[in-house]
Amino acid sequence: MISRPEFTAVPVATADDLRERLRRKAHLKGRQPEASALAEVQALIGTRPPEGYARDRLIEHLHLINDRHGALYERHLVALARLMNLPMAEVYEVASFYHHFEVLRDADGPPRLVLRVCNGLSCCMAGADALLAELPGRLSAAGHGDVRVQAAPCVGRCEQAPVAVVHQCPVPRATVGAVLEQVDLMPNRAQAQHPQASTAPDFEALPQTAITRGPEVVAPPWVGLAAYRARGGYALVAGLAQGRVPADGVLAAMEDSGLRGLGGAGFPAGRKWRIVREQAALAGRQAAPSEAAAPSAGSGPREAGERGGVALMAVNIDEGEPGTFKDRTYLERDPHRFLEGVLVAAQVVGTAEVYIYLRDEYHGCRALLQAAIAELQADPPCALPRIKLRRGAGAYICGEESAMIESIEGKRGEPRMRPPYIAQVGLFGRPTLEHNFETLYWVRDIVEKGPQWFASFGRHGRRGLRSFSVSGRVKEPGVKLAPAGITLRELVDEYCGGMADGHVLYAYLPGGASGGILPARLADVPLDFDTLQPHGCFIGSAAVIVLSQHDRARDAALNMMRFFAHESCGQCTPCRVGTAKAAQLMQAPLWDEDTLDDLAQVMADASICGLGQAAPNPIRCIHKYFAHEVGEGPWPGDLPLPRGGVRTERIPPAAVPEDRP
Repeated sequence: MISRPEFTAVPVATADDLRERLRRKAHLKGRQPEASALAEVQALIGTRPPEGYARDRLIEHLHLINDRHGALYERHLVALARLMNLPMAEVYEVASFYHHFEVLRDADGPPRLVLRVCNGLSCCMAGADALLAELPGRLSAAGHGDVRVQAAPCVGRCEQAPVAVVHQCPVPRATVGAVLEQVDLMPNRAQAQHPQASTAPDFEALPQTAITRGPEVVAPPWVGLAAYRARGGYALVAGLAQGRVPADGVLAAMEDSGLRGLGGAGFPAGRKWRIVREQAALAGRQAAPSEAAAPSAGSGPREAGERGGVALMAVNIDEGEPGTFKDRTYLERDPHRFLEGVLVAAQVVGTAEVYIYLRDEYHGCRALLQAAIAELQADPPCALPRIKLRRGAGAYICGEESAMIESIEGKRGEPRMRPPYIAQVGLFGRPTLEHNFETLYWVRDIVEKGPQWFASFGRHGRRGLRSFSVSGRVKEPGVKLAPAGITLRELVDEYCGGMADGHVLYAYLPGGASGGILPARLADVPLDFDTLQPHGCFIGSAAVIVLSQHDRARDAALNMMRFFAHESCGQCTPCRVGTAKAAQLMQAPLWDEDTLDDLAQVMADASICGLGQAAPNPIRCIHKYFAHEVGEGPWPGDLPLPRGGVRTERIPPAAVPEDRP
C-alpha cells in the first residue's frame, strides 16, 4: 500500500482580507466622482432612464454643462463619465476635440465673458485685425479687464464684416465703440444672448434676385406655421402621406430637375434618394426584424430601442466654409419650407428618424428651429418621423458628412475611411440619406412647380439656380439667388451693385476657402459645377469673396491655410502636418516653390478627407495666377496695380485662432 503525504492547509488570506480585496476591485480606478458634482450634472442632464443615458447624447450633455458653468470642469467630466457609464478618457477625448469646449481644473475659473472677433478673410479685409489689436486695452480701460478677447474662424456672417460675438450675441459691422457698448449692455453670459426674432406673414426667395443686400439685421422676422400653411405649406407632404401624390413621381421630379447637392460636393439629389432607398430595402431584406432594430456599435440603448425602419436621415447645417452664409439666411426667414423638404425626403426614402446637425455659432437659428419643430409636432400635417436637433461644438471638419455622423453619435468628429459609403453604412450603422440644408429647401418648389421650373434657369449653357454668398469688395454683399452659370462679373454688376467705391476687381474666391483663387481676367468663366475645374478651382458651396487692388491674393491664401491648419482634425499626418508647415512657408517673402509643391501633392494624394485634399488649392492658384506676388514672375499686364506699386514684402505672422465662437 502506497502511503500518501499529508498536506497542511495554510490560509493565504483571512476573510477580512478577501472582503478588502473585493471592496478595492469594486471601485473605479483613478479619480472618483464627488457627490456634489454628481448632483450638479444630474440636475442638468435629467434623471437616469432605466435603460441608461444614451451614448450618442454625450456632446449634448457637455453643452448643458458648458452653458451652465462657462467651462467644463474636471469634477463635472468625472461625474458625467460615471453617470453615462463611460471611461473618463472617452469623455475627455470628446470634450477636448471641439473648440467650443474649454476644459478647466477645478481651481480655475472662466472669464466673465468671451468676446470673439472673426478673423475670416472677409472680416480681415474689413478691419478685424485692428479690432483684435485694440479691444483688449480699451476693454481693460473701461473696467472690463475680465473679458477675454480672442480670434475666431469665420462665424458665418461675412456680409456683416467685420463681426464680433459677445458670448452668443453678434455685433455686425463691429467697431471698438459698438463692441464696448454691447459689453456694457450685456455684462455677463446670462444677458449676452442672441436677440429673439419676430414672426413675418410671408417670405419668398424669388429667383434671379438679391435675397439680402448689405448687413441686414441680426434677427430678421421668420414665417411661422400658420403663415406658411396659409400659402399652401405642407400640402405636398400631406398629399404624399395620403397617397394622392405618388412617391415615385416625386423622385422622378427630383431627378429630372437636375438639382445637385448644394453643400459643396454636388452629387445629384434625386439619384441619392434612389440609392438610399434601394440600400434600405436591401438591408431590410437581409436582416431579420429583430436584427434590423438592434443597436449598432456606438449607439445608446435607448435610441436603438426607439428606432424603427432601416434608413436614417442626417441634415448638415454646419455651414463652416469661410465665406458661406446662405443656409443661415434662408433658415432665419423660412424654416418650415426646409422642414417640409425634410418630411418629403423622409416619406420618399422611408426614413423614420431625422437628425439635424446645426452649427453651434448659429444660436439664433437654433432657438428658431426648436420653435418651428415644436409648432410642427403640435399640429402635424401627417405622421412625423422622429426629429432630433443636434448641436455642433465648433469643428469645421464636421461639415464633412462622415465626420458629422461621428459627431451625431457623440464622438470626435473624425472622417471615416470609405468604402463603405454612408448611403450603405452610415449613422448608427444604417443606410443614411445625408443632405445639406439648401438642397432640401428647394424640394417643395421643384415638386409643386415641376422639374422644368428649376431647370429653366441658367446661363451660358448651364441649368438651375444657385444661391451665392457674396462678400468682400462689393457695394451690396449678401445672398444672391442667381442662375447657374452666371459669371463673376455679371454677379457683381447685376446683383451686388458693382464693386465698392475706390476698388477695382483684382481676384476672387469662387468657392470659399477650399475653392481656390482666380484672377480678374477669369471673371467671365461661368460659375457652376464642373466649369471651374479646368482652372484649378471649384464652386463648392458658392461662397464668393471678391478682392480688389487693395488686397493681395497671397494674403488670402495664407489666411485660408492658417484656417485649415487650425481646423484639421489631426487624424491623418499629411493634413495635420502639411497644413501647418505650408502656413509657415507661405509667410516668407519669396516662396519655396518646390517644397510647397511637394507638400501640396502629398496633402492632395494622402489625406483622408476633402479638407486635406482641397487645402493645396490656394497654393497652386498663387503659383499659377499670382506668381508675381511671391517672387516667381513679373507683374502681368492684365491685373490692376496694387496700392503702393509692385513689391513683395514680408507678411507679419498672425496668431492662430484660439477658438471657434
